[in-house]
Amino acid sequence: MSVARSQLTDFTYFLAVARHRNFRLAGLEMGVSPSAISHALKGLEAKLGVRLVNRTNRSVTLTAAGAEFRDSIKVPLKDIDQAVERLNKHRDSPQGRIRINAQVDAAHTILPPVLALYAERYPEIKIEIEATDRLVDITHEGFDAGIRVSGTVPEDMVAQRISGDLRWIIAGAPAYFERFGIPQTPGDLKNHRCINGRLGDGRIYQWEFEGPDGEFSMSVPTQFVLNDRPTMLAMTLAGSGLMYCVEPVFSPYLKGGGLQIVLEEWAARGEGYQIYYSSRRQVPLGLRLLIDLIREVRPLGL
Repeated sequence: MSVARSQLTDFTYFLAVARHRNFRLAGLEMGVSPSAISHALKGLEAKLGVRLVNRTNRSVTLTAAGAEFRDSIKVPLKDIDQAVERLNKHRDSPQGRIRINAQVDAAHTILPPVLALYAERYPEIKIEIEATDRLVDITHEGFDAGIRVSGTVPEDMVAQRISGDLRWIIAGAPAYFERFGIPQTPGDLKNHRCINGRLGDGRIYQWEFEGPDGEFSMSVPTQFVLNDRPTMLAMTLAGSGLMYCVEPVFSPYLKGGGLQIVLEEWAARGEGYQIYYSSRRQVPLGLRLLIDLIREVRPLGL
């Protein structure tokens, strides 16, 4: 059976479904709707005369034929992708699309100062960014790279430092301190309202400190638990409680007086952000250009 050019697109859709076992996630990776993915897959199965996936309301799984077909085509299609990517060096303006999975705080602080300039220099490269604190297997979920704090990057990845060291601080609104006072030691937090979040594995975050006896972490009385950083900031600015985060997130509000730091002498310090990617695939030109630009702009130092 000869392969029509249109089927190559269907093959890439099928591989996305095989990776995610989910039409919605496959559609997000490919930049199309879940229904378009489903329709293309049904058409491919009809052309091949073989069922490739089993669909239920709760799951999508590969059939034996689907698993064999995936293993047969993923390497050739990867080679085609890399061949197309290598053509960028012959173009006047680089083209393509890259997908980045970024820790929320990194997405809010490192990327905005860089992306405006990136769009001017490379208008034909499209970037998709997913900002989440959820721990993600970037290779399995179809991302070209991830951005996380050093120490949380998987060991089998190639990683490059893209920021200076980070300081973790506690901040609150002046209106909050007028009502509840200012804590003098971490132990005083037991008498305060804290706004907290969850780690990527679902655990409530323990606040970390550095004191005369070294580093330590502690649970704080958490009245509000949120997984959305902008909402946490809005609540902190409104005087709802104290928030713990990396200093760059607070910086604009500290300068304007909307927030003030407490327990500054107890602030913990840690290594900065890294951008990381698989060592088993060619690095897209668009990603290399993004890394170079971050290191040029240095939004959080380096």
